[in-house]
Amino acid sequence: MRVLISLSCLMLSLSALAAGDPKLGKPLHDKQCVACHVKLLGGDGSAMYTRKPRLINNATALGQRVAACSAQTNAGWFPDDEAHVAAWLNQAWYKFK
Repeated sequence: MRVLISLSCLMLSLSALAAGDPKLGKPLHDKQCVACHVKLLGGDGSAMYTRKPRLINNATALGQRVAACSAQTNAGWFPDDEAHVAAWLNQAWYKFK
């Protein structure tokens, strides 16, 4: 069962950037993510994406991190919402292909 869940999460994260709409992801990010990032790192929270060493190094890791944060914060996001947020983060900060 764990393997099936892991494979499902991997497939979702691989397609997250391609399936997501950054225009829909930005408001979700701003509503759910910014306050937590400010609390953790101060400032405007953007240091989460620019810190060294960078913890997210590919699109798969980005999709997985968004899904994990969604679960940890009880955001109530559907996989499509997570894909939108991942797409926006990629467009704004990460620039993965």
